[in-house]
Amino acid sequence: MAEASRDTMVGIVGVGVMGGGMARNILKKGNQVVAFDLDKAALDDIVSKGAHRASSAREVAEKASTVICMVETTAQSEEVIMGEDGFLPALRQGDVVISSATIDPIAVKRWDNILASKGVGLLDAPVSGGWKRADEGDLSAIVGGNPEILKKVRPVIEAYSSRVFHMGDVGQGLAMKHVNNMMIQTTTAVLAEAFVMGAKAGLDPQAMFEVMRVSTGASTALEMRAPQFIKGDFRPGGTIDITIKDQTLQTDFAKSLGVPMFLANVSLQIFQMAKANGLAKLDSSSVVTLYEKMAGVQLGPRDSLEK
Repeated sequence: MAEASRDTMVGIVGVGVMGGGMARNILKKGNQVVAFDLDKAALDDIVSKGAHRASSAREVAEKASTVICMVETTAQSEEVIMGEDGFLPALRQGDVVISSATIDPIAVKRWDNILASKGVGLLDAPVSGGWKRADEGDLSAIVGGNPEILKKVRPVIEAYSSRVFHMGDVGQGLAMKHVNNMMIQTTTAVLAEAFVMGAKAGLDPQAMFEVMRVSTGASTALEMRAPQFIKGDFRPGGTIDITIKDQTLQTDFAKSLGVPMFLANVSLQIFQMAKANGLAKLDSSSVVTLYEKMAGVQLGPRDSLEK
């Protein structure tokens, strides 16, 4: 397949659990994609789906005028976007960088100032929905940045997102993502406590779920977590490690704003305990097994737990 021109090529760095689904859906919409990932297996997979292979983030930006960064941490994102072998040296006036990792909004604002001096647009556009919705192209994109820049690349974002929310200036997409993550992550810990308490009292976990989902305990978090608790499906969507990273960002951001964060700090310590108990690479829902261990009760099969 011949490569598209640079103006129509979409680049992406980070094609793992989330980025891979995003890239596949960009391809499905008829776009050509050039990709890079340090994980050879992840890169091989997206190339097998039709993407072009790059050997670095810089090469991605050399071949595409719209580039997406979907890695895990602020430090990784800075290396990809601003590093010597990253996007920055290859970016041209009119290019757009879409930063989709859940990272520090203050850092992204700093990068925006530098990129703007080159005539390059930056959007912070973290996504929500997990790996299943990434595969289905059904993510929610939460965007900060210039609305004209968003309009320019909206078709790319809509390739993997069924909902696009524009929250304001650069950094506001990430601010909203941290608010949303705080809700699901603290609620996951609360749900784990509640289900284990009920099971210890002799209640059937499935029966608890059926009552909660039509009562005042109903929530999106319940619909997501209860089946994982009961089936023991802890395949990583958002791992314990990523949850710890996210909650550290939340609490640090809140501190910079002068906002007290009691529950997020407590749940952060709960997930730290889960990591210390060998659950770091499992889905954050696996935190329920920490409570099960302490309470001497089990909600369902636990075959997926690491030995």
